[in-house]
Order: sequence, then structure tokens, then C-alpha cells
Amino acid sequence: MDSHRPDLNLLITLEVLLAEQNVTKAAARLHLSQPAVSAQLSRLREMFDDPLLVPAQRGMTPTAKGLELLEPLRQALDQVRATVASHRSFDPATARLTVAISCTDYLQAAVVKPLVVALRARAPGVRVALLNLDPARLEAQMVRGDVDLALMTPQVAPPSLRARHLFDERYVLIGRRNHPRLRGGLTVEEYARLEHVIVSPGGGDFSTPVDNALAALGHRRNVVLSAASFLFVPELVAQSDFVALVPERLVHDCADKLRLMDCPFPVEGFAVGMVWHERSHGHSGHRWIRETLVSLIGARSHERTEPPLKGQRKQVASGGHRGRRGRGH
Repeated sequence: MDSHRPDLNLLITLEVLLAEQNVTKAAARLHLSQPAVSAQLSRLREMFDDPLLVPAQRGMTPTAKGLELLEPLRQALDQVRATVASHRSFDPATARLTVAISCTDYLQAAVVKPLVVALRARAPGVRVALLNLDPARLEAQMVRGDVDLALMTPQVAPPSLRARHLFDERYVLIGRRNHPRLRGGLTVEEYARLEHVIVSPGGGDFSTPVDNALAALGHRRNVVLSAASFLFVPELVAQSDFVALVPERLVHDCADKLRLMDCPFPVEGFAVGMVWHERSHGHSGHRWIRETLVSLIGARSHERTEPPLKGQRKQVASGGHRGRRGRGH
């Protein structure tokens, strides 16, 4: 073959093969048959005069030449993709696009849910794939194209990724509307005696940074339930005399069945941002989705009527969703 006129499709196949290190998985990503990908690998080996990938215990492993080619190949192909994308207009009413979003379950409920509803009205051809956030694998997932957008604390995102701050979240104390012991002017002592549900993302812990802060004030919470997720907590609290500290956006629309109050002592909130890879930065469709998300966040922020916690900057308890599923409350 004429190696001076390389087939771009072959180079795309090589990029995927080097990333997946498995012919079957590469074929699935490329929407090709396994024999077709094997045939393209044979042509690539001829082109580069190197095996490129050799059999291993699980799948294949790149040769030294394969590893040498991976990064410059990826950069070149990303530049081609960005060039094509930047010159392609995006019409949300007619476009077809799939976007993979990675985030915690709280952000799926509080942020992605309204985004999906908006997309159905404005861009019915856009599909959303939701993945649980895995910060340790995020950079590799974005390099492979498995994740297009992540919602997390931007300060802990890999430095190679682009990031933009979306909003600052705070925690509120929730109880059922007619809870007999929730009232204005709740003291720290009264707060500690309530029956608390806490969220322990790692599972099973009955103490969080909030309890450390309470201990420093001479109090101990009456924790009756440790949950692994925030999602079912509002419904449980609405049907019991339990109380809980939860991110405010999670209960933004629950005023009909929950009472929302400031915690009687300062509790540290957390920042939420969106993170994406350079490969999708110039894509008109992905750019439109990011801008739509920013617009929705801004609209919901203006709907908030309660002021931030007094003394919010003088925080004594830490936690929140810092990209590693949070430390619980």
C-alpha cells in the first residue's frame, strides 16, 4: 500500500485499538465486525512495519512503537475532530447526538434531571447516558471518549481537563412540614437531640465531619440511620420525625412536604462545576449542551429565595461532594 497516503479510518482504528487493547472491544466502539478490525490491524502493521499490539494474558498489549504512536496520533485526530466540529453548525431541533455525563447521584437528581427535561423540549434528538462519577478513572474515560462531561468539584478535577464553576451548594436542615420539634431559633443542643439521618457514601459510618464540629462545641448528634445516598433521604424524612442535612438543590422543589431550615451552626458547603476534555471543547453540539446547562443553573439559582447561611465563610464543618463521592453529612 502507499504509506505516503494513509487511510484516516485506519488511524482511527489504531487509536481505538491502542486505547482498548482488545480487538472485540475496539470493534464494538467502531461499530465494525471483529474480522474487519483484525484486517485493519494487519494493514496497520504493514504500514508501520511493527506488530503494534501483541497478545497478552488479557487482550493485547502495545509494543514500544505502539506506545510511541499513541499520544501524537490522539492529538492529531483530536485536532481533525475539532476542526470539523468547529465548522459544523448545530441545530438542536434536528441534531442527533449522544452525550455521556458522569456525576454523583445527588447531581443526577438536582442538575441532570432538569437538563434532560429541557433537552427533550429543545433538542429531542439528543440522548444522555448517565454514569456514576469515578474520579480515579475520569481522565482516562474522557481520553477514550467514554465520558463527555463530568459534574464535580472543579478544584479536584485532573489538571489536564477543562473546568468551569457552575454554582456553590450549601446544606440545609430538613424535617417534615409539621415536625413538632423544628422551630425558628433552634439551638445547637436542641439540634443534637433530634433523630438524625446521615449520609455516609462509603457505607455504614455513623459519624461525619459535622459530628466532629459538634464535638468541638460539646455536643453529640443522635444518629439513628446511616444511608449510602442522599436520594431517598427527603422522602424518608417527610414520612417520619427524622431530620437530615442535605444539599439545598436536592430539596429545591419539596417545600410542600418538607420544612427547610438553616443549621444552627455553620456547615461548609461545596462547589460544583463541569469538567470536559479538549477533544470535545470545540464541538458545536457539546458546546451547546454546556451552554444550556449553564443557563439552566442560572435560572434555578435566581429562583432561590432563602439567603445563604449567616457566617458562611466562617465554616467549622467540612464535607460535601469533593469529587470523591463526598464525606457525608
